[in-house]
Amino acid sequence: MSRHYPGLAPIDAYGRGGFGFAGMSHRGALLVLPSGIHAWSPDPAALTVADFTLVLAEAAAIDLVILGMGQAMARPPQAVRAALAAAGLQHDAMATGHAVATYNLLLGEKRRVAAALLPVHHAP
Repeated sequence: MSRHYPGLAPIDAYGRGGFGFAGMSHRGALLVLPSGIHAWSPDPAALTVADFTLVLAEAAAIDLVILGMGQAMARPPQAVRAALAAAGLQHDAMATGHAVATYNLLLGEKRRVAAALLPVHHAP
């Protein structure tokens, strides 16, 4: 069973390999979905479509997926981009810091947004 926070919350902090949200902290990557915030354990150097199974399962409730790719902007592999597009999901890849800010803004606007966030290991 994966760890999961059953609600939506802004991401309050990131850096040092983790994230802060809802008065809690988490080390490692996160999937932020309509069903809540989930611990995520992808290989950041080799993302696969399987890493996005939860995102694809909730695609009907999501309009945009923000991809926080770590310290710097990077594009996810073509197979991941194609799977998201085939599910009708728009996606935008950026550095994790920008992804956190974008996610929080869109969440505040009550948009149907999800985020897949890889951690960064510096203090923002």
